Amino acid sequence: MSSLEYRQPVLSWTERPMAELIRLAWPIAVTALSYSAMTLVDTIYVAGLGRGPLAAVGLGGVAAFTFLCFSMGLLRGVKILVSQAVGAGHEAEAGRYTAAGLFLALGLGVVTTVVGVIVSPLVADLASSPETGALAGHYLVIRIVSAPVLLVYVALRESRYGLSDARSPMLAAVSANLLNILLDYVFIILLDGGVAGAAWATVAGVVFECAVLLYVAGREPWRQLGRGRAHVASVWRVGVPTGVQFLLEVGSFSLLSAIIAGMTPVQMAAHQLAIQALHFSFLPAWALAEAGSVLAGQAVGAERDDLVRAVGVRALLLAAIYTGFCTLLFVVIAPRALAASLDDPQLVQVTASLLAVAAIFQVADGANVVARGILRGTGDVRFPAVIGIVTAWVCVPPLAWFFGVRLGMGALGGWIGLCLEIFVGAALFWWRLWRGHWMKAAEITRAEVRSRSLADAAAGV
Repeated sequence: MSSLEYRQPVLSWTERPMAELIRLAWPIAVTALSYSAMTLVDTIYVAGLGRGPLAAVGLGGVAAFTFLCFSMGLLRGVKILVSQAVGAGHEAEAGRYTAAGLFLALGLGVVTTVVGVIVSPLVADLASSPETGALAGHYLVIRIVSAPVLLVYVALRESRYGLSDARSPMLAAVSANLLNILLDYVFIILLDGGVAGAAWATVAGVVFECAVLLYVAGREPWRQLGRGRAHVASVWRVGVPTGVQFLLEVGSFSLLSAIIAGMTPVQMAAHQLAIQALHFSFLPAWALAEAGSVLAGQAVGAERDDLVRAVGVRALLLAAIYTGFCTLLFVVIAPRALAASLDDPQLVQVTASLLAVAAIFQVADGANVVARGILRGTGDVRFPAVIGIVTAWVCVPPLAWFFGVRLGMGALGGWIGLCLEIFVGAALFWWRLWRGHWMKAAEITRAEVRSRSLADAAAGV
């Protein structure tokens, strides 16, 4: 057989897609949950410094994430293209798409660092006091300096996911988070480093987890760096819609938080408590969506489009089981736990009402993220991005203002908007997935991956 001939690849998981979903999803869930645990520990350490430093770290951390979220979303394109290359049996192309992701990560990281440093004084002006603002600006500058390293890690992580390796990123993240917790104690407590110490501990964790994945990936992706402009263009094309979606959805949620913050301290505190509870219900469902995205990409690459819906249904079933369990927790356990742990009856009441709304949309939220992940995996990235952006901005801030402010419902009004956004998105995403309207986008991406491979083979690359 000529090296330019196409051969029909064989997927190893077609007889056991449920088992493969679970195998990929649980390390992704552990990775995500470890970050939530790290954030909680960081908050506890910094809270001991006082309200000002705690507010500074919160403001600086949100600003750093905002600057990074477009690039982090864009680099999701690496996973899509790598998974389709693997499914098509073009393993060499997976390395070239990884190299393209690294090229973009370094470039975007440098731009993010420069912009973050320039804008940091403006972020400091948003703080409630000059002292807090100065600390927030300092924290942001330290964090943003590590942007190139963080984005290289994201590119490598997405590549490992596309290669069906979810354990290496998990080990890197968990190890880095443990290191961060240890360094928090050393830098903040022992060395009295304050807010700057917290920032440097986080940077050290980022460097460590990136180093782990650099070791796993080896030298091959770096040898390909800068060789394939076409591969860079492909990652950019596939990734930009998700990057824009991430940025604008963060903007919508930030506006929601700002509207609630303008109500009363109790409403904002309840909103924050409910969001933290949602993290532990949302992240495992999100992990299933990420795993489903990988399998959908591999199926499209292998020209087994018939497997895409099957993967989606199984991922939905697993997500529904977990989110259904969380629904029971929010309805039965959460009110009692809040009453036992908080001395503020009003805060307990408001938080319980928000979790009651969350209980209503739990299963729909799982369906939403699963369908969105499957569609992205096929290469259908624009539709999920457009619908995600439109529903986020049409449903959430306007309803938060109308129900929450005008009608006096407080944070509950904003959460009604979240509920509507989730249900509308879930319905539209599943309609598109089930009707097969993703197939045209899948064929475009599949043909692009194959043409890149044939061109490289013809050139002897």
